[in-house]
Amino acid sequence: MQDQHGARSQRSQEADKPNRRKGEKKYSCDECGKGFTRPRGLKTHQSIHSGVKSYSCELCEKSYTQAGHLKTHQIIHSGVKAYSCDECGKDFSRKDSLKTHRLRHIGERPFSCDLCGKSFILAEYLTKHRRIHTGERPYNCDLCGKTFTQAGNLKRHQLIHSGVKPYTCDQCGKDFPYSSYLRLHQVTHSGIKAYGCGICGRHFSGKQSRNKHLRIHTKNDVCYCDQCGKLFMTYNSLKQHMFTHAEEKLYKCDLCDKAF
Repeated sequence: MQDQHGARSQRSQEADKPNRRKGEKKYSCDECGKGFTRPRGLKTHQSIHSGVKSYSCELCEKSYTQAGHLKTHQIIHSGVKAYSCDECGKDFSRKDSLKTHRLRHIGERPFSCDLCGKSFILAEYLTKHRRIHTGERPYNCDLCGKTFTQAGNLKRHQLIHSGVKPYTCDQCGKDFPYSSYLRLHQVTHSGIKAYGCGICGRHFSGKQSRNKHLRIHTKNDVCYCDQCGKLFMTYNSLKQHMFTHAEEKLYKCDLCDKAF
């Protein structure tokens, strides 16, 4: 009898499992309406809206609102890349990075700009692209007032105010805030002058030096792309060119926000 009762009890528990799994979401967030089955889940979620980041990484001081997010971040420092793309073999430290990467292989771009028709694999990329059309620059430097279209660009700019120059030239000892500035500087030591003036033939080691020189011939400021250095004689031509840089790069460094 005891065995039969035990078997019935076990069957009853198994039958109840689906109901417990489904769970009614009785607890809702007042800020965004997201529902939760337990008050603990709601409480954890609400920390996102509070903006309080109580969990900090001891290695890089990056902060998070939830302990789970910090734990996920710390995998980066361990060097472990447990997620591999079965298409190309590229490894990633986070599952969401792999998921984003796989979209490249699919080729699907479901998010299209209604102004120019350019399409993107993620909605957030489209949002950033639209700022080219609207002129919106929502990220503002509180020290000098300069504005930016992306948070990463603001973070990069703020290094100038911090005075931190971690990149040093091994030939002359000059320090720079960005690795790209150091690379441009190192060309001056090589003696290579790869950037020529199309009018007089004079050559320069850097694009900016060549661009400034061109003003002598044009009598006007020359428009040039601050991302690739390409020259344009009118602002409208430069603006059209900037569409080529609009799409967010898919591979981001979790430590310094550099994209590839």
